[in-house]
Amino acid sequence: MTVQSHIQVNRLSVHYGVGGNLFGKGGVLKAVDDISLEIPRGSFFGLVGESGSGKTTLGRAILKAAPISEGEVYYKDEDVDYDVGKLSKSELKDYRKRTQLIFQDPYAALSPRMTVRDIIAEPLEVMKLTKNRAETDERVREIAAKCRLNLEHLRRFPHAFSGGQRQRISIARALVCQPKFLVADESVAALDVSIQADILNLLKSLQKEMDITFLFISHDLSVVAHTCDVVAVMYLGAIVEMAPSRELFTAPKHPYTKALLSAIPSLDPDDRGKAQKLEGEIPSPLNKPSGCRFHTRCPMAAARCSVDAPVWREHSPSHFTACHFAE
Repeated sequence: MTVQSHIQVNRLSVHYGVGGNLFGKGGVLKAVDDISLEIPRGSFFGLVGESGSGKTTLGRAILKAAPISEGEVYYKDEDVDYDVGKLSKSELKDYRKRTQLIFQDPYAALSPRMTVRDIIAEPLEVMKLTKNRAETDERVREIAAKCRLNLEHLRRFPHAFSGGQRQRISIARALVCQPKFLVADESVAALDVSIQADILNLLKSLQKEMDITFLFISHDLSVVAHTCDVVAVMYLGAIVEMAPSRELFTAPKHPYTKALLSAIPSLDPDDRGKAQKLEGEIPSPLNKPSGCRFHTRCPMAAARCSVDAPVWREHSPSHFTACHFAE
């Protein structure tokens, strides 16, 4: 039996020092604060939350594109077992081949001065994964076809394409080195709804065809419901609930998750106006509330919530949450 490749995160924190200014003293911005999770091989793992909750920073820390302040990230595959925070230069080069990122904005992610062929080929050339130009062109044509790009597209520049086509170019560039783990950071947020569905279906088909593990970052729960096997809900640098997708959407436990789900637009006139409003703004990561970090906006908050931090508990198989009143 082969070892299942996956990402294991143990008590990971990413902190940034912030200097003072005319309006106050500096401090420590805790973008990611003591997170633990495991992403099994071949899964489509969803990470959701409001803007500023730390989703992108967590994804980049796993890829070693953001500094790890505390904790560990382990990458396990059939032939390697890496402690990401302690990679040597040679190990980091190999890790870059195995893990890739799809950026959020398909308009800003592509160089306007390079043809599509050169954009997709760049990872192969930088990592020296092919022996000559002919082999590089063959790999480029192969991955372009899988991403529904034809030979004529390879000769053009990015400005000649729509948003959906540009995102397929970004996906092809990320997949050309045949990675095993892929972080899709809000990869459909800038696209029209009809194009979103097309890109999501493409990602799902590529996942099965190429045996890829996905970390899919989004703030859109309706998109996550369509694609993900397991979903983690993030708030102010921490995960507050995690469960299989179907169970999270049918039986959410945390008040924050319930508020996010209630905000999904519905075509049913009877459901309109029933969204649970969250009062106030998300607190600053520089000055997080004591106790439960959600208590300043929670409709169920009690006195103990401002003092005692809730314990991470398993309520049913694979369904975890951090809330005093999850039952």
